[in-house]
Amino acid sequence: MSINPEAVIAFSPLHRLQWEDAQQKHVILYPEGMVELNATAAEILQLCNGQHTLRNMVTILEQKFETSGLENDIREMLEAALKNGWIKQN
Repeated sequence: MSINPEAVIAFSPLHRLQWEDAQQKHVILYPEGMVELNATAAEILQLCNGQHTLRNMVTILEQKFETSGLENDIREMLEAALKNGWIKQN
């Protein structure tokens, strides 16, 4: 599966992204379990709110962290999330 850079990305209705105080990290909750996220994955997945495309996310995160060249890393993370069913594209 590959990410369409022009399509809006949303979190799957079967999964929920939330902060867990006990683990002090973001997690994805779903009926069969839970996935703990590192800070980078959480930053990316928090933007999967049905309002942003890959290109929007790259711009937002490059501005936030005052860097460039993040597109390949963000795309790779989103493709893994799409493959796992955590996100969807319209």
